[in-house]
Amino acid sequence: MTKEIFYYSNCNNLKNKGLEIMLTENHDLEDALKNYLELLKKEEYFEAHEALEEAWHPLRKANHPLKNLAKGLINGAICFEHLKRNRADSKRKALSVLKSFERHKHLCIQGIEQEVLFKKSCQYIEGLKACNLKELT
Repeated sequence: MTKEIFYYSNCNNLKNKGLEIMLTENHDLEDALKNYLELLKKEEYFEAHEALEEAWHPLRKANHPLKNLAKGLINGAICFEHLKRNRADSKRKALSVLKSFERHKHLCIQGIEQEVLFKKSCQYIEGLKACNLKELT
C-alpha cells in the first residue's frame, strides 16, 4: 500500500485561522475498497468513508473516470454515520449525502477497474438503505 501525506496551509478557510490540514493519499484502490467493505460490515461508517477517501484524492487529482463513483460510495458511508449518531438534523444530512451515491452508482458497470469490489460496495450501500428505509423516508 502506498500512502502519501500532504499538508495544506494555503486553504483560504484555514489560512485565516493559522491552521493547516493533513491529507493522506492511498494509491492502492483495491486495498482501499477492501478496507471500506470491512469497515462497513463492522458498522464503522466514518472509518469506511476515511479509508476510501484516501484513495479518492489521487483519483480526483488525476480526473480519473472512477472519481465520482468513489465519491458516491464515500458519501454513502457518511449517510449511515449520520443515522448512527442520531443527532439533531441527522435525517436531513443523511438524505443530503445519500444523493451523491444515488447520482453516481450507475457508474458501477462491467469492465471498470476493481469492478467486483465496486459492485460489492454498491450492493452493500443498497442493503443498508433497505435496512434503514424507515429512517430514510
